[in-house]
Amino acid sequence: MIMTSLQTESPPPIDGIFRALADPTRRRVVERLNRSPASVSELAQPFDMALPSFVEHLRVLEGCGLVHSEKAGRVRTYQLAPEPLKLAENWLAEQRALWERRLDQFDAYVMTLKEKDK
Repeated sequence: MIMTSLQTESPPPIDGIFRALADPTRRRVVERLNRSPASVSELAQPFDMALPSFVEHLRVLEGCGLVHSEKAGRVRTYQLAPEPLKLAENWLAEQRALWERRLDQFDAYVMTLKEKDK
Protein backbone atom coordinates (compact mmCIF):
# COMPACT_ATOMS: atom_id res chain seq x y z
CA MET A 1 0.00 0.00 0.00
CA ILE A 2 1.32 3.44 -0.95
CA MET A 3 0.91 6.15 1.69
CA THR A 4 0.42 9.72 0.57
CA SER A 5 1.89 12.65 2.43
CA LEU A 6 -1.58 13.39 3.82
CA GLN A 7 -1.65 10.03 5.58
CA THR A 8 1.74 10.44 7.21
CA GLU A 9 1.31 13.98 8.50
CA SER A 10 -0.06 14.52 11.96
CA PRO A 11 -3.28 16.51 12.17
CA PRO A 12 -2.93 20.22 12.88
CA PRO A 13 -3.39 21.29 16.52
CA ILE A 14 -6.68 22.98 15.68
CA ASP A 15 -8.23 19.58 14.92
CA GLY A 16 -7.67 18.45 18.50
CA ILE A 17 -9.04 21.72 19.85
CA PHE A 18 -12.27 21.43 17.89
CA ARG A 19 -12.54 17.72 18.70
CA ALA A 20 -12.20 18.51 22.42
CA LEU A 21 -14.73 21.34 22.23
CA ALA A 22 -17.24 19.16 20.36
CA ASP A 23 -18.17 17.47 23.64
CA PRO A 24 -20.65 19.38 25.88
CA THR A 25 -19.00 18.18 29.10
CA ARG A 26 -15.63 19.52 28.01
CA ARG A 27 -17.17 22.81 26.89
CA ARG A 28 -18.74 23.20 30.33
CA VAL A 29 -15.36 22.52 31.96
CA VAL A 30 -13.75 25.22 29.79
CA GLU A 31 -16.57 27.62 30.69
CA ARG A 32 -16.04 26.85 34.40
CA LEU A 33 -12.28 27.36 34.12
CA ASN A 34 -12.90 30.78 32.55
CA ARG A 35 -13.80 31.95 36.06
CA SER A 36 -10.84 30.53 37.96
CA PRO A 37 -8.60 27.47 38.35
CA ALA A 38 -10.26 24.50 40.04
CA SER A 39 -9.46 21.07 41.44
CA VAL A 40 -10.61 17.87 39.79
CA SER A 41 -13.26 17.35 42.45
CA GLU A 42 -14.60 20.91 42.02
CA LEU A 43 -14.78 20.45 38.26
CA ALA A 44 -16.39 17.00 38.49
CA GLN A 45 -19.01 17.98 41.10
CA PRO A 46 -21.77 19.16 38.69
CA PHE A 47 -21.49 16.10 36.45
CA ASP A 48 -23.29 12.81 37.01
CA MET A 49 -20.47 10.47 35.99
CA ALA A 50 -17.80 8.33 37.56
CA LEU A 51 -14.60 10.19 38.40
CA PRO A 52 -12.42 8.08 36.04
CA SER A 53 -14.76 8.98 33.16
CA PHE A 54 -14.59 12.65 34.07
CA VAL A 55 -10.79 12.56 34.36
CA GLU A 56 -10.69 11.23 30.79
CA HIS A 57 -12.39 14.47 29.68
CA LEU A 58 -9.70 16.43 31.47
CA ARG A 59 -7.00 14.38 29.74
CA VAL A 60 -8.50 15.24 26.35
CA LEU A 61 -8.56 18.95 27.23
CA GLU A 62 -5.00 18.82 28.50
CA GLY A 63 -3.84 16.75 25.54
CA CYS A 64 -4.87 19.45 23.06
CA GLY A 65 -3.47 22.21 25.26
CA LEU A 66 -6.74 23.85 26.31
CA VAL A 67 -5.97 23.32 30.01
CA HIS A 68 -2.89 22.86 32.17
CA SER A 69 -2.72 21.11 35.50
CA GLU A 70 -0.48 21.22 38.55
CA LYS A 71 -0.34 18.80 41.41
CA ALA A 72 0.23 20.03 44.94
CA GLY A 73 0.20 17.15 47.39
CA ARG A 74 -2.86 15.07 46.60
CA VAL A 75 -4.74 17.85 44.78
CA ARG A 76 -4.51 18.37 41.02
CA THR A 77 -5.64 21.84 39.94
CA TYR A 78 -6.57 22.75 36.37
CA GLN A 79 -6.50 26.14 34.72
CA LEU A 80 -7.44 27.36 31.29
CA ALA A 81 -4.74 27.92 28.66
CA PRO A 82 -5.99 30.73 26.39
CA GLU A 83 -3.52 30.28 23.50
CA PRO A 84 -5.33 27.33 21.84
CA LEU A 85 -8.64 29.18 22.13
CA LYS A 86 -7.05 32.09 20.26
CA LEU A 87 -5.95 29.66 17.55
CA ALA A 88 -9.55 28.47 17.16
CA GLU A 89 -10.86 32.04 17.29
CA ASN A 90 -8.45 33.12 14.55
CA TRP A 91 -9.44 30.17 12.35
CA LEU A 92 -13.12 31.00 12.79
CA ALA A 93 -12.46 34.69 12.02
CA GLU A 94 -10.68 33.68 8.79
CA GLN A 95 -13.63 31.51 7.79
CA ARG A 96 -16.09 34.27 8.59
CA ALA A 97 -14.12 36.78 6.49
CA LEU A 98 -13.94 34.32 3.60
CA TRP A 99 -17.70 33.71 3.61
CA GLU A 100 -18.50 37.40 4.03
CA ARG A 101 -16.39 38.13 0.92
CA ARG A 102 -18.12 35.35 -0.98
CA LEU A 103 -21.57 36.56 0.04
CA ASP A 104 -20.66 40.14 -0.90
CA GLN A 105 -19.51 38.92 -4.33
CA PHE A 106 -22.70 36.92 -4.73
CA ASP A 107 -24.80 39.93 -3.73
CA ALA A 108 -22.96 42.09 -6.28
CA TYR A 109 -23.54 39.45 -8.96
CA VAL A 110 -27.26 39.26 -8.17
CA MET A 111 -27.49 43.05 -8.32
CA THR A 112 -25.88 43.06 -11.80
CA LEU A 113 -28.41 40.47 -12.95
CA LYS A 114 -31.25 42.63 -11.63
CA GLU A 115 -29.85 45.64 -13.45
CA LYS A 116 -29.69 43.66 -16.72
CA ASP A 117 -33.36 42.65 -16.34
CA LYS A 118 -34.52 46.29 -16.11
